[in-house]
Amino acid sequence: MVGLAPAAHGGNRTGRVFTGDASGDFLWAALWRAGLADRPSSRRADDGLTLRGVRIGAAVRCAPPANKPTIDERDACAPFLARELAALDGVRVVVALGQFGWDAALRALADLGADRPSPRPRFGHLAEVALESAEGRRWTLLGSYHPSQQNTFTGRLTAAMFDAVIERAKDLAGRGAS
Repeated sequence: MVGLAPAAHGGNRTGRVFTGDASGDFLWAALWRAGLADRPSSRRADDGLTLRGVRIGAAVRCAPPANKPTIDERDACAPFLARELAALDGVRVVVALGQFGWDAALRALADLGADRPSPRPRFGHLAEVALESAEGRRWTLLGSYHPSQQNTFTGRLTAAMFDAVIERAKDLAGRGAS
């Protein structure tokens, strides 16, 4: 999963993205319901939470002012995401949390040799695009609205909608529904 950046009062404070804030509460509960986390919440980076077959990263490594990274911040952090994905040989599915995560994941996968579809795939909730490198490595990029309070409190993203994304990701990864 690729999110935007550590939240100022969540991941930036705790040292683990989506930990200690409402967005994380929403995300961890969904991963737990899907059998991909051993508990439904996380308050601290050292709380013992364990994930199964999931890694969560961020497009930007620091909490940007007003939660809006600059182009310079985005570009400076881009190589970190590409290296993180490169180190994960078994990754077949990348879930992009929001438009920013979608764009960052497309760039990172292109840096790993993924084809660049034309026209550029558009972000949307449950949007899906298959990508392949010249070496035959394959990924599916799957979109989800970001689990921010702005989306969850307004109903733009509900627990059922997020659960559907996670179940689709599991199906694409060959892990089946829980």
